[in-house]
Amino acid sequence: MSAADTIVAIATAPGRAAVGIVRVSGPAAARIATAVLGAVPAPRIARFCRFRGSDGSSIDEGLALYFPAPRSFTGEDVLELQGHGGNIVLASLVARLIELGCRGARPGEFSERAFHNGKLDMAQAEAVADLIDAGTLAAARAAVRSLQGEFSTRIRALQGALTELRKYTEAALDFSDEQIDFLSDSAFAGRLDVARGAGADLLAGARQGALLRTGITVVIAGAPNVGKSSLLNRLAGDEIAIVSDLPGTTRDLLKQPVHLDGLPLTLIDTAGLRDGVDRIEAEGIRRARNEIARADHVLHVVEAGAGAVLADSEIDEFPLSVQGAAPITRVVNKIDLTGELPRVEEATDGSGGSVYVSARTGAGIDLLVSHLTKRAGYEGADGGAFGARARHVEALTRALEHLDTARESIAAGAMPELVAEELRLAQRNLSEITGEVSSDDLLGEIFGSFCIGK
Repeated sequence: MSAADTIVAIATAPGRAAVGIVRVSGPAAARIATAVLGAVPAPRIARFCRFRGSDGSSIDEGLALYFPAPRSFTGEDVLELQGHGGNIVLASLVARLIELGCRGARPGEFSERAFHNGKLDMAQAEAVADLIDAGTLAAARAAVRSLQGEFSTRIRALQGALTELRKYTEAALDFSDEQIDFLSDSAFAGRLDVARGAGADLLAGARQGALLRTGITVVIAGAPNVGKSSLLNRLAGDEIAIVSDLPGTTRDLLKQPVHLDGLPLTLIDTAGLRDGVDRIEAEGIRRARNEIARADHVLHVVEAGAGAVLADSEIDEFPLSVQGAAPITRVVNKIDLTGELPRVEEATDGSGGSVYVSARTGAGIDLLVSHLTKRAGYEGADGGAFGARARHVEALTRALEHLDTARESIAAGAMPELVAEELRLAQRNLSEITGEVSSDDLLGEIFGSFCIGK
C-alpha cells in the first residue's frame, strides 16, 4: 500500500438514501474519470454524467466532481461520483472502479493522505473524525475550531515562543567563557512565564474538548427504594427505568446516555445495595459494585430524614468506592416528603458533598446538574474548548512539566544545558500534537479509527 495507489471508497453511510457518494483519490483519477464518464470533468465544477460499466451500460447517473492536485482534500487528484444511495448501486460502482485499477481504501486513508501531503496536521485530521462522531452541539463546535486550525495555530505560536527562549540558552552555551549569564536576565524568566501561561490556557481548552468528546460515566447507587430509578428518569427527561415501591425492582444495570448543558454523560442505574437477597439480585449487586469501581463519579442516593443520617453507615456496609477511585456525591432524595429546601452542601474533605433534591417533583435537580458538571471540570458549552483527545492533554501536561522544571532550574542557578534540554523536551511534546513528531504505530492507531470513506 503506497501513495502511488489510487484508492476508492464509499464516502456516505451505508443504508438506503437519496444520495450516495463514491470517492477516488490518486494518480489514476483522471484516467478513471475518462473511462467511467467519457471525459474528465472541468475542475471543481459539478457535471451531470452517466456512470458507465465496462460494456458501456449505465451503472447509475448523477453528479461528477474532479479536483486536480494539489487543490483537493487529499492533495492528490480526486474524483467524486454522487449518485443514488442504494447499496447495490454503490457497490456496483465501486466494483467498476476497482476493475479500472483502484484499490479499496483502508479506514482513514483519505485523511491520512491529506496529512502526509501537508493538507492537514495531525490535530486537524483527528478533528475530522471527532466532528463526524460529535454527540453534542458543543462537541461539534469544539471539533470545528480544531479542524479550522485554531488549536494548531496556538500550539505553533507556543512552539515559536519556546524557539525564541532556546536562542537565549544557546547563547548562554556559546558564550559560557565570557562570564555573561543570559539566563539570569529577568526578561528571560518573564518570557518563560508568559509561555507557561499560554500553555496552561491551551491545556484548559484541550481538557474541555477531551471531556466533550468522551464524556463521563456516572453511577447511581444506594439502598433499595431510595429513588435511584426516579433520579435516572428525571436526569434523562424520560421514563427510562421502571419505578416501583417494591424493593429489588432494578436487578440489572440500566445505562442511559444524556447531555447536561452539552456535556455527554452515561448514567448507570444499579440494583439496590442490601444483604439477604436471591441469586439473581445478588448478581445485580455484584455488577453494581463493579460499575461503581469504574465510574468517573458516583451518586449515592439516600432518603431525606433518617436515611440521610444513616448514610455514613451505609457507605461502610456497602463500599461505594475503592482507594483512589471516583468521588462520591450524596444525593439526599425525597425532600418533598420532609419539607426541606433544595440545596448543595459542599464538602471540605475533597469528597463530592451533598445535594438535596426531589426526583419526583424535580426540585433541586438543576443544582445537581450544576454540581455534576462543575465536579467534572466542565465550564459549559462556551468554555473555549478545542476538539482534543487524551493524548493532546497528556502531551500538553508533559510540556508544562518541562517548562516548570526549566523555571526551577533557572532559580536554582543550574547549568544552561539543563534549561536547554527542558525547553527542547517541551517543544518535542508540543510537536507530537500536530504530528511533526510521530510514530508509525500512532498514525496507524489514529487513522484506523476513522470510517473507510474518510
